[in-house]
Amino acid sequence: MNAELLVKYVRNGVIEQEHFGYIVRANKNRSFDFCGNTKKNPFYLRSCAKPLQASLIIDYEMDKIYDMTDKEIALCCASHAGEDIHREIAHDLMNKIGIDESYLKCGLHRPLSQTEQKKLDLSNRKVNVLHNNCSGKHIMMLGLCKINGWDTETYDNLEHPLQIAIREKINSLCNVTKKYPETKDGCGVPIMSMPLSNMLQGYLNLFRQYEKIKNAFLHEPYIIGGENRTDTKIMENSDGIIAKVGAGGLCIVVNTLTEEAFVVKIADADMKARELVTLKVLKNLHWADIEADTSIKTLHGDVVGEIEVTI
Repeated sequence: MNAELLVKYVRNGVIEQEHFGYIVRANKNRSFDFCGNTKKNPFYLRSCAKPLQASLIIDYEMDKIYDMTDKEIALCCASHAGEDIHREIAHDLMNKIGIDESYLKCGLHRPLSQTEQKKLDLSNRKVNVLHNNCSGKHIMMLGLCKINGWDTETYDNLEHPLQIAIREKINSLCNVTKKYPETKDGCGVPIMSMPLSNMLQGYLNLFRQYEKIKNAFLHEPYIIGGENRTDTKIMENSDGIIAKVGAGGLCIVVNTLTEEAFVVKIADADMKARELVTLKVLKNLHWADIEADTSIKTLHGDVVGEIEVTI
């Protein structure tokens, strides 16, 4: 593959840091490489899979059975920051389903919210499984198991009926007709790979066909991410734009008004570079104009350089 230089850090004329990657654009009819040449090689969906996986909520009428709110549907699609609001919604949905935290197999990590991290440290509380940014997805998976009578102990296994249904659905939405590698995501459940162009087709199909998932994103952007999360920042400062980040340097953005989309993939997975490139593409396309601080500063606040987005 041929990644293109997308971001460079420059101090007094000296380049000290560079980030390479790819940008692919698409409309409902076709997709094309915009920056860099992926040569149709696959990348793992990581958390960009979540809204695609959540389409099963509608297919199996989980939304009706549990009378799910926009907030609860959004949590199932989220890479949330583990704040009080996220955990409260998770508790409400678990109560509807009839499960508790012991069912969840997503594992433990510190909340993504810096504010929540400080609260934990000051109160000497331990990290809870609901702080995990994938907890909503796992609650959704358990809800689907309950509805279908599938085993809840092994829902994370590759050949579990749930995971087979997810795989088939994602392949259908993303127009995937060949087999690409699979592995386990950070939270322990299977994750698929595919070319970036297929990811875009999946998102365009998803948000055309699944009104409730689209509304969950547009109505509840803070639940999708939270404090200082790129996707939340984009959706709260735009009109009709949906964004979802994924580990490995991914961010997929859909313009629901024009039925167009683009994906950013930063080769070294740098999160700052991912955000700056995504915001620059939004501005270049005239979809949104969201300010970003690109100055390089000392600890004293003196500006000593600039981060340049090269597209």
